[in-house]
Amino acid sequence: MKTIQVNTGRPYQIQIGNGLLGQAPALIAQVYGERRPRLAVITDDTVDRLYGDRLLSLLEEAGYPVCKFVFPHGEQSKTLQTVHAVYGFLSENGITRSDVVVALGGGVVGDLAGFAAATWLRSIDFIQIPTTFLSMIDSSVGGKTGVDIPQGKNLVGAFWQPSLVICDPLALDTLPDIYFADGIAEAVKYGAILDASLFRLFEEGRLREQLTEVIARCIDLKRYVVEQDERDKGLRQQLNFGHTFGHAIEKQAGFTITHGQGVAIGMVLISRACERAGLTPSGTADRIQACLQQYGLPTSTDYPLGLLCQNAMGDKKRSGSQIALVVLQQLGQATLHPVSTDRLLAFMTGESDG
Repeated sequence: MKTIQVNTGRPYQIQIGNGLLGQAPALIAQVYGERRPRLAVITDDTVDRLYGDRLLSLLEEAGYPVCKFVFPHGEQSKTLQTVHAVYGFLSENGITRSDVVVALGGGVVGDLAGFAAATWLRSIDFIQIPTTFLSMIDSSVGGKTGVDIPQGKNLVGAFWQPSLVICDPLALDTLPDIYFADGIAEAVKYGAILDASLFRLFEEGRLREQLTEVIARCIDLKRYVVEQDERDKGLRQQLNFGHTFGHAIEKQAGFTITHGQGVAIGMVLISRACERAGLTPSGTADRIQACLQQYGLPTSTDYPLGLLCQNAMGDKKRSGSQIALVVLQQLGQATLHPVSTDRLLAFMTGESDG
């Protein structure tokens, strides 16, 4: 087992290791001691079939009072309507400020359950037990919670750090390839913006053979960034490399395109535009594209850039009349490049110097 300490305003530990799902009660006891808070497990119907009953049995055997809320899987459930249903569940089960929400699932579950915990009774503790590659290395770490509204992804949310994160790579054995690839896109992002040697590992096709080490490395990279910029005011925005247009593609597709697929396309789109503008070394986009394609990820879209730029106007990184694009100075090193919103399309098509 590997332990990573995250020293944010609310410090917590991330535990990584095969079989840790079975050790969840003991790991929770390390946080809460002999106290047995009521645990409200929130999950989706897919994860519930795989792990819900097992986790509840383990927690009950350890003496924890447990209740469970299950919602339909998918981005379409990541709404205020689902959060309202969770509030009703928490109320009916008498969840108080001394109790704990447990998010069991992927990014949608973690974001939604975390937001419910952040806002129920003005905040109660929550624990992340991510079950997808993407959620292990990205969304379960750093305290970003939230839901989607028709105007865009994650526009309603809160910063609320978990009290514990439990990552069991064995849970990925049941993960369909398409969703494992989502995590690969985010892992490639970490290499592209922060760690050139990690990117080369992915280029060489060695991700699967070093999966646990890759998970730990990606988490540690995010830990470093979050500790420097917990509230997403500067450095942390670099973690959105590929996301401005990735989110725009997801929205335009009605979320029939997965998050990782959107981010993969977005990374290539922005890198090509930045090469044309002289901000990124020539050939960078080709390397990113080739790396992503070997893992079965898409790297282009038929949606017009004008339409995607219009969708990007709702991006969280927009500030007034500017939007901060994450660009690569070189592989392993990124920076923020502000572009006027009325020049975004020109920048992306190469008709502007940025």
